[in-house]
Amino acid sequence: MSERDIGVAIGLPEPYHAELQSWRERLGDPNAVDVPPHITLVPPTPLGRDALPLIIDHLRRVAQTEQAFRVHLRGTGTFRPVSPVVFVALAQGISHCERLQSAVRTGPLARSLQFPYHPHVTVAHDLPEHALDHAFDKLADYEAEFDAWGFTLFERGVDGAWRPELDFPFGFPIPVSESYAW
Repeated sequence: MSERDIGVAIGLPEPYHAELQSWRERLGDPNAVDVPPHITLVPPTPLGRDALPLIIDHLRRVAQTEQAFRVHLRGTGTFRPVSPVVFVALAQGISHCERLQSAVRTGPLARSLQFPYHPHVTVAHDLPEHALDHAFDKLADYEAEFDAWGFTLFERGVDGAWRPELDFPFGFPIPVSESYAW
């Protein structure tokens, strides 16, 4: 079976999705068009197509046990010098995200991470230092609050763009399907 790349993330609701997408584009991030604003739970992960039903069932079970929680985005942070990333930081919802990603990264999605988990929303990546400094300064006063209602399974297309494929709302059973068309 051929492989596909998947990821699991908490998406941002409007108007914050459009705001941070626009900022990422204006800042010149080469990934802006292909990566929607999100809080990663499972980073890009290759898997065989036959593993998808098991992953979906696992994610469904995790989501059923969770409840919505408040996310408060405030200010900027960076992973430099380790990684050329500037992000909008979480001021609230950190422990919920940490617990959730720990639960999601079990069973068929168990894997070690390259870096310790740190929930955030990337706004600039793979840019020169001066551009990263500019992103850090421009979004230093950014603030948004919303309720995280669930998470989403994303797939990277052959064009490199990440697309949402299936939502997993917290606290609600999702019918198990015999067929996964995508």
